[in-house]
Amino acid sequence: MARILVADDDVDIRELVAFKLTSLGHDVVAVGDGAAAIQACQEQSPDLAVLDVMMPGMSGLDAVRLIRAETHLAHLPVILLTARAQESDVETGFDSGADDYITKPFSPRELAHRVAALLARESTDSH
Repeated sequence: MARILVADDDVDIRELVAFKLTSLGHDVVAVGDGAAAIQACQEQSPDLAVLDVMMPGMSGLDAVRLIRAETHLAHLPVILLTARAQESDVETGFDSGADDYITKPFSPRELAHRVAALLARESTDSH
């Protein structure tokens, strides 16, 4: 299965996402902020990242911009997870380089489907 980075400053949400993805057989690396997410991306080479938008220090939006700016990470699929559901927030998320955008509260099943869809798309793109 895939190695997935999960970054969320809310421990409950981070653990919920990690539990759901681990139960599907994925290898999950969980961190609590954007700076740790960037570091984990560089060290762990994940197949996909799920980033909370609003985190202390470096936001998920800033993290996705940095990921897109790094040559070896630029193609990493990124899902933004956020409580901000305004159309302008969604646009900002996609403009920053995100591949998908899920608003909280979210269904763990929906998250699993979107992760699977992005991973499937990525595997067909790389062949």
